Amino acid sequence: MTQNHGADEAALERSYETVIPLDPGAAETVLKETQEIMSEFGVVFFLRQGTCLGAIREKGFIPWDDDLDLGTVFGLNGFTEESIQPVVAAFQERGYFAKVEPAIDYTAVTLMKSFVRIDWTCYPVIEDHIIHFPGVRIPVRLVTQLKEIDFAGGRFLVPNPPEEYLEAKYGADWMTPKDSGYEMDILDLIPDLSATQDSAPDASDVSRIRVLDDHGDPVHDAIVRVASVGSMSADELGYAEFYLPDDKWYSLVITHGQHEEILYMERLAQGETYTYRPDPSTTSARYLALSQE
Repeated sequence: MTQNHGADEAALERSYETVIPLDPGAAETVLKETQEIMSEFGVVFFLRQGTCLGAIREKGFIPWDDDLDLGTVFGLNGFTEESIQPVVAAFQERGYFAKVEPAIDYTAVTLMKSFVRIDWTCYPVIEDHIIHFPGVRIPVRLVTQLKEIDFAGGRFLVPNPPEEYLEAKYGADWMTPKDSGYEMDILDLIPDLSATQDSAPDASDVSRIRVLDDHGDPVHDAIVRVASVGSMSADELGYAEFYLPDDKWYSLVITHGQHEEILYMERLAQGETYTYRPDPSTTSARYLALSQE
């Protein structure tokens, strides 16, 4: 059975699980079609994260990148939360699968067609910043006067100056190509909030991650860091407890003894319990590695 030409939820989930690099031809076609649709509604968007990095550093798509990253800011150029749904409907009419997931720091609009995933993130301005996954604070001044560049056979907008934006997102070493290992560079830029609160939420809102070792035994001295949330120590049964501000994607670092692993993209929800098991065969950051209890 086909997957609706790579435009359904099954294709979307597979894109997360397999992390297959973009097909440059398909990505260019989808990006140009996106520009057409956005223009119909007067929506101003910019290339962000890996797509911007590729456009500036590589003058093309990064060979190992697996999605198109686009951004728009609420309150700029007449864009509001109400602007999203008509645009999404237009994408659906053009054969795209669409998923809208509001969160505190952003509204994530995920679009899928021809097995190309578009991550269009719509940002509120928070204390003169917009918050990039997994918690990087980007000065909003970098996206108020966008710069037009040649890219993928067209003209597209990027933060201005793009070099300052890329350093803010990826660190001072952003010019060095890294297909893995860049994750910790990003996590080092993110200050963590307190993992506890003055008035604790209801017990049903407590989320837990249980850390197991190679033998399946609980690790009582493990440290679990959830980026932009905090670091928590596991108890004698291997559980680390914390309070999430929202149900969304997070980045985690699991540490115990000489073992450390980054889980760069994990879906976490308030009040749920997850289990971490190491994979000795994997040295790069895993996605969706946690299992839900």
